[in-house]
Order: sequence, then C-alpha cells, then structure tokens
Amino acid sequence: MIPARRRLLTVLAGVSLSAFAPSAPTSYSIDAIRYATVPQFPLRALVMGAPESEKLDIAMVVWLIRGSGKVILFDTGFHREKWMKQFTVTDYVRPDEALRAAGVPPETVTDVVISHAHWDHMGGIDLFPQATVWIQKDEFAYYTGAAWQPGGRHGGIDPEDIAVLVHLNTEGRLRLVDGDDVEILPGLRAYTGARHTFASQYVRVDGEAPVVLASDNCYLYRNLEARAASATFTPEDRDANLRAQERMIALAGRRDRVVPGHDPLQFARYPAAGRVARIR
Repeated sequence: MIPARRRLLTVLAGVSLSAFAPSAPTSYSIDAIRYATVPQFPLRALVMGAPESEKLDIAMVVWLIRGSGKVILFDTGFHREKWMKQFTVTDYVRPDEALRAAGVPPETVTDVVISHAHWDHMGGIDLFPQATVWIQKDEFAYYTGAAWQPGGRHGGIDPEDIAVLVHLNTEGRLRLVDGDDVEILPGLRAYTGARHTFASQYVRVDGEAPVVLASDNCYLYRNLEARAASATFTPEDRDANLRAQERMIALAGRRDRVVPGHDPLQFARYPAAGRVARIR
C-alpha cells in the first residue's frame, strides 16, 4: 500500500505548475477616434482662468478599447441635429460610421462606458445595438430624476438621451457602476470625484504603461500643465476637480499618460492616421 504522502506527491506530479500561476493581465489597445470639431470654442470655458480672447478648435472624440474578446467604447459622441446647429459643428461623421471607417463595425461593440450624461458624450448610446452600457449609479439616478425637479441642474443634458438610457435599463442592457475605484471589466477601472457633472467618471486602462482616459473631467493638456480646473457641476466643485486631476496623474504613473477629453493634441502626441490616433 502506498503511504498517503507518496500518493499526494504522485497526484501533484501530474498537475501542471501553470494551474497555480496567476492569470496574465488583460492587455488592451486604445485608439482615439475624432468624429467632429467645434471651431473657435472659448478657452475660458475649458480652462478656468484662461484669457477671455483665446479660442480653440476642439476635438470631439470617442475612445476605442480592445482586448480579450472585448470591444469597448468610452463615450459615444452624438448625432442629434439640434446640437450641430447650436455649436456650429464641422468635419462631422456620425460616431458609429467613424468607428466603421476605422475597421470596427458598430454592432461588434460589446460594451459602452459613459463618462457623463452630457449630449456630446452620451448622445450616441442608441448607435451601438449590441453593447452593454455602463454609467455611474448616482449619475443615472440624478439625471433620470432630481435634475428635472425644481432646483435641479440639467444643463447640457438631452431629454431624448435620458429616454434612451431608461429604455436600455428596461431592456437589461444597462449596468450601474456603484462608486469610486470599481473594476468594470478586467483591467478597466472607473473613478469618480472630479465633479464635472453630478457623478461623472473617468477610467484607467491597466497595463505595463497604464493610461487614464479623463473625458471632460480634464478637457485639455493645459488643464494639467496649468493646474486649472475644467468646468464642474457647481463652482464649489473646482477644488475637487483639481484633486481629481492630480489623482489621474498618480493613477497613470505619469502626466503624459493622462488623455484629456477634447484636446486635439492627442492626435499630434500619438501616432495618427486620419481620424484615428493610437494611444497604446
């Protein structure tokens, strides 16, 4: 009869050591896709304290994140005509078509992460018919409820977008992210606290060189360089926005790995072809 210890060693000898090894971290590519431009936008509305006279042609962007069988879109752009007229949008391609031109059919998008509910970030959630949509739980609750009550704030929020968001929830395609430092998908974490809207979020894409996609929680590289707040939910939230920008740098490991929401320089600082810049 084989002693118990010898039997155990015999069993373990047949087990690959790889079974005990930690799983490899998820590796994602990241592309910025520019679908439009808003010309001559007042810089003072983007960088608190900037000169009144300065203006900038800002980039309207969505970010494509791919890896481990996932096709993820961070923000969706917009397509409703009223916003094109209000902001004199130029060089426009509907976001799903911009994605298709980059070689990604919109129906293959598996997940959409919404940074915040403003028209130019959530206005395309109906363009990606197979995607699960992720948004902060408090952002959803506020803009489907209290924002429209007396004393509520809903500037920049399109009621039609909110109706689509609610419909997605009834279809079972909405996921509510509950707070700060939450892993949405393997290697993709959401953070809050910048207070661009009621409960805006930004994401860190993990990897050997982590990247933080800030969206409007940090509009431009100039916000980071001048330590100047982006627009916030209330004026009192500006200090929170500055703290969030410092945190973004810490999370990315370096300031140049924080990607602002509307800066055309991301298409100069990273290898670009046409409307697409390869961030990683």
